[in-house]
Amino acid sequence: MTHYLAVVDDPKDWPLDSPGVDVLAADDYLANDPIARRPRTRVINLCRSLRYQTKGYYVSLLAEARKQRPLPTVNTVQELKSAAILRGVSSDLDDLIQSQLKPLVGDSFELSVYFGRNVAKRYDPLAAAIFRAFQIPLMRAHFKWKAKAKSWTLAGIDALEAKEVPPEHGELVAEALADFVAGRSPRPRRKPVARYDLAILRDEDDPDPASDPKAIQNFVKAGEAVGFAVEVVDRNVYSRTAEFDAIFIRDTTAINHHTYRIVLKAKAEGLVVMDDPDAIIKCMNKVFLAELMTKNKIASPNSMIVTKRNADQVLKQLGLPCVLKQPDSAFSAGVSKASTPEELREGLDRLLKKSSLVIAQEFRPTDFDWRIGVLDGQPLYACKYYMAGKHWQIAHHHGTGGSPDYGRVEALPVEQAPGAVLDIAVRAAMLYGDGLFGVDVKEIDGKPVVIEVNDNPTIDAGDEDGVLGEELYLRIMRHLMARVEQKKRAGKVR
Repeated sequence: MTHYLAVVDDPKDWPLDSPGVDVLAADDYLANDPIARRPRTRVINLCRSLRYQTKGYYVSLLAEARKQRPLPTVNTVQELKSAAILRGVSSDLDDLIQSQLKPLVGDSFELSVYFGRNVAKRYDPLAAAIFRAFQIPLMRAHFKWKAKAKSWTLAGIDALEAKEVPPEHGELVAEALADFVAGRSPRPRRKPVARYDLAILRDEDDPDPASDPKAIQNFVKAGEAVGFAVEVVDRNVYSRTAEFDAIFIRDTTAINHHTYRIVLKAKAEGLVVMDDPDAIIKCMNKVFLAELMTKNKIASPNSMIVTKRNADQVLKQLGLPCVLKQPDSAFSAGVSKASTPEELREGLDRLLKKSSLVIAQEFRPTDFDWRIGVLDGQPLYACKYYMAGKHWQIAHHHGTGGSPDYGRVEALPVEQAPGAVLDIAVRAAMLYGDGLFGVDVKEIDGKPVVIEVNDNPTIDAGDEDGVLGEELYLRIMRHLMARVEQKKRAGKVR
């Protein structure tokens, strides 16, 4: 028979009648009181503080040494300080959190959790889930409303001491403790053992993120499922890259951007990076794209590399309207249409002040572009990116500094995309490497032509994952894991 022992700073702090549970002062427990030495004892640590080197800390530490299965363990206490673990739990419980807190108004909410129970029975499912994740007898969970993501997130967990429980909650706490002693409380979740460490780089303030918050949560969940310890990081990870085995970019990529500096450093340190510095340099430059497609005989719209010396030839070679592209343009920004000789001249003058070279391209309007996601030389997903309303691009930038308007996204099974579109997308992506790419293809006169090859392609929940769902995230994480394992094996051989 298991003996339950509640350890508190002062027994007066625990006035509840708890059949089957003995109460002992922390000082007596640490002094190895006879009650603390009974066989088959399980310790419930209700001390005032669990911080490092406090009495509460040593109660859990010594209980582990005495094999008394403390609640909480020292490791659990440390987990409360980890933002990565909090994000992971928040991701795991996201559906439950949103459904339970949906009726609330405000930007914050606190939930008291007593052995997996709450005074409001309607919150018991969420309280039980939190208790399974963090085996702490008495705690308070803090939730924050993220207006940008329009969702609730778990922001923090505080362990409570016995005397912090309001008197009116005493009856529930006694009942919840009785359930725990009887084995009726939620059991802890089993945590997979992480083999490697993965950083997902993103900027929460990025106006055009590569993935929305829900997709990031899906990547975290998938990464943990394949054996990564996942941490979502920002630009401040630069000094910590050596702590990880791989970095996955979900942030804006550009040569004069922190993402490039981070992946350059990470690759030099031997990390697996997706995508790598070489892919960023090449995918960001439309001049390189035009030259590469021509050299490898991959169909693309008629294009012209423009300098100040040949700018007067654009009208003759391409006619009007035509499209002008800044070499490092992205998200349809830095791209304009010239419909008159005046617009052409003004557009070229503007772009040639920023760059020595500009891309001019024939204008071939379509209702949508194909976006084919390619991973390791294989099609991963297929989408139709429709043009923004009353506009000729998929993103309509209004020039007012606000967010652009986007056309709708329609995901289709890869096998439903035209074979010629898939073939040309894969061929184009393979010229850049074996990472993750998004290839934009137009069908012109029944034939596919490559418009762009993008590193770090957009993957948003409900759009690009519309067919594969969770499997899309798992495939990307499995690919990363395979590359990490391959690199580790190669290192051992050397």
